[in-house]
Amino acid sequence: MERQLVLEFVRVTEAGAIASARMMGRNDAMGADRAAVEAMRRAMDEVPMVGTIVIGEGERDEAPMLYIGERVGAGWIVSGPDGIRNPSLEVNGAPLLAAVDIAVDPLEGTNLVARGQDGAISVLAVAEPGGLLNAPDIYMEKLCVGPGAAGKVRMEYPVAANLRIIADSLGRDIEDLTVVILDRERHEALIENVRSTGARIRLIADGDLSAAISCAVSGTGDHCVMGSGGAPEGVLTAAALRCLGGQILARFIPRNDSERLRCLQMGIDPDRIYDTADLASGSSIIFAATGATDGSLLKGVRFFGGGARTHSLVMGLQSSTIRFVDTVHMFDSKAFGRVRL
Repeated sequence: MERQLVLEFVRVTEAGAIASARMMGRNDAMGADRAAVEAMRRAMDEVPMVGTIVIGEGERDEAPMLYIGERVGAGWIVSGPDGIRNPSLEVNGAPLLAAVDIAVDPLEGTNLVARGQDGAISVLAVAEPGGLLNAPDIYMEKLCVGPGAAGKVRMEYPVAANLRIIADSLGRDIEDLTVVILDRERHEALIENVRSTGARIRLIADGDLSAAISCAVSGTGDHCVMGSGGAPEGVLTAAALRCLGGQILARFIPRNDSERLRCLQMGIDPDRIYDTADLASGSSIIFAATGATDGSLLKGVRFFGGGARTHSLVMGLQSSTIRFVDTVHMFDSKAFGRVRL
């Protein structure tokens, strides 16, 4: 699956990033998200696959596109008066490449795009059916680290103990670490605990998924992510960290009886600590992300007359490949003379 489809999925995230980047700085978060959703949905139906959305825009089908359970890909054939999509064995006379589950966040960092700030990405993860956890759209406590500290940290350890482990794994002092935390009131105690160790802190407005990827890539300056954020993003993070050799430890945080019941109905144990492979168990995983605005790992979309340039990351678990893809998109023939490398 990976070798045939990896670049197909880069095209999907590129489409989302380009569409949303057009809305940068317009103070329209919903408009930016809608643009990404519509562009990615169109691009997905050109991929020769039978895909099913398991994490998307609406946990209970509230969204018009990319909702949980939606069937996407060129392998679905619309039939009957009710418009039901049924799978086909071939696409345009060629054999169907794969049946896959898809987790997608068309725009992680909608507010970042709306305000023209760094760190927004369009992202998806793909695995064989059943290879990605169908997570409820609630909060999740997360601890994300890179390959050196993977398998060594524990969520039940004190903050100082985990930071010592991370520092030792990187051959540096705690004071040299940078811990990424979402800037939220709920993290006040966590922030004070980290400060008391002497570690540096980078507070972010949104985008803990992008930060988690950065902490697993050498040279970004980020070393771990702590705190709570969205559970669906946690599954996407797990898919990325499976490919990078990093680790996410996670615990679902139901805020009321209704969310706890929702967890139980979906087979989620809210008292359990989930590891990377619990959230993304697939043996064949593809992860793709394209920068919408500039970040520590990916550049944002850069427009020029008649075209645009994108910067993407795509990884395959089976193939053990990590690619950074720099793409120039020509929207009209006149753009060829305007490309700058």
